[in-house]
Amino acid sequence: MGLCFTKLKKFKDIPISSSPPPPPHHRYSVPQHRPAPASPPWKPSSPPPPRIATTTATTMTTQRPPNSNNIGPILAKPYTDITKLYDLDKELGRGHFGITYLCTEKATGIKYACKSISRRKLVTEKDIQDVRREILILEHLTGQPNIVEFKGAYEDTEHLHLVMELCSGGELFDRIAAKGSYSEKEASGIGMQILNVVHVCHFMGVMHRDLKPENFLMVNTTEDSPLMATDFGLSVFIEEGRTYREIVGSAYYIAPEVLGRSYGKEIDVWSAGVILYILLCGFPPFWAETERGILEAIRNNHVDFDSSPWPSISNAAKDLLKKLLTKDPKKRITAAEALEHPWLQKDGEASDAPIDSAVLIRMKQFRAMNKLKKLALKVMAESLQSEEELKGLRQMFNNIDTDRSGTITYEELKTGLTKLGSRLSETEIQQLMDAADVDRNGTIDYIEFITATMHKHRLEKEEILFKAFKHFDVDNSGFITRDELRQAMEKYGMGDDATIDEVIKDVDTNNDGRINYDEFAAMMRKGTVEVDGQQRRDY
Repeated sequence: MGLCFTKLKKFKDIPISSSPPPPPHHRYSVPQHRPAPASPPWKPSSPPPPRIATTTATTMTTQRPPNSNNIGPILAKPYTDITKLYDLDKELGRGHFGITYLCTEKATGIKYACKSISRRKLVTEKDIQDVRREILILEHLTGQPNIVEFKGAYEDTEHLHLVMELCSGGELFDRIAAKGSYSEKEASGIGMQILNVVHVCHFMGVMHRDLKPENFLMVNTTEDSPLMATDFGLSVFIEEGRTYREIVGSAYYIAPEVLGRSYGKEIDVWSAGVILYILLCGFPPFWAETERGILEAIRNNHVDFDSSPWPSISNAAKDLLKKLLTKDPKKRITAAEALEHPWLQKDGEASDAPIDSAVLIRMKQFRAMNKLKKLALKVMAESLQSEEELKGLRQMFNNIDTDRSGTITYEELKTGLTKLGSRLSETEIQQLMDAADVDRNGTIDYIEFITATMHKHRLEKEEILFKAFKHFDVDNSGFITRDELRQAMEKYGMGDDATIDEVIKDVDTNNDGRINYDEFAAMMRKGTVEVDGQQRRDY
């Protein structure tokens, strides 16, 4: 499931707005990524990080102004020199409004996370009101289970600093992508914590409005680390009887009634259902390449429970999901009711059996492909290797490549697939190894790994397909000839006459003995392959 989930890297995230959608690799919340450590802006001897410097004419400082009675315009409190209270350390992540740093409270030695927001980013009265509301909500919810603890807010002449509990285990999004397969029991444990956040927020009179895996942090790096909800920047206090009309949230998790500009707290339950769906199968219930397509899929409300791995997932899990993803908010289950569902109970119906992972499914599909398609995928993977969307695959590759040699051996593949829930025999693992090892050197390198495991959506673009076709069409005739096919395949020790005849027979639909672009593209876009005797969606 892990690699299938990492296709979400591509859309992480498309925020809902009236402006054109961002590039596919755009991401949205703090922390956005894990950049190299930079000197915090409050150290006068250090220059500000590059992103800040581009919008700031002078070096930032948090020194207390001469008149200590000066009142900050955001908190309406006297300015505070945060360096007198905390030792500020490395950068943990950054977003549009601010940078998050590691900090240590001087009085206790306890480590926290400090989100520093440049006051120059808060340009309108609405910006100021929004951040004030976020602070009030954090203060209101702090101490509740599965919600990040808020330590305090401090304002100086340049920044607003929000200090909160340090969650060192990273985002739930990255944990899923790195771990791979989850059993239903494990998914139900995470789902219960997420629904508990929704229940607590609603019980406390708060609507989160932007629930997504990136907004749940792991407290620590242990396998069973608890979750903490964070980023309440779009949250509001619930006003009884009020209908909310502002379109907010993140495209893949947004409820249909938000698109209709008439909603209430039920939207958080929907978002929790989307997250749980992803936990169980690795892909979102409403998928498209564009924001418009995503929103249309949400409006249509067709949830796929037929494609793999859904036939192997319990009816109880699917029953809960159907109740969470009910289109009519009045008929949708509440968070409190969901927490009582049998599938979420300690001794309930969630299975301990691992769900067949997407990496395993994709490798099986790759093994079933003809050799021209394997080579073409390798060419295409090489052209995509620098794209942001492949970071999840890099992470998974590194998790399997335990000795960090840059290649995956048979033993590493065996261990990695076992961690992903595989129950394959040694012969089956060797067959997958042989299929992925295109250059026949006995190991799987990074490009070969991407080739065997990449989601087909990344490989369907016309310009990428045409570039791959031209790689084989050496003489620019508009056809891949028998000799050109032999030349390409011999490079990898795959070019015997029987194999070439088999490939041409499979791809050459007009039987002219050559492969034109349309035939090549049709082969590459073929959507399903038979794996283990059943048709699988091409992940």
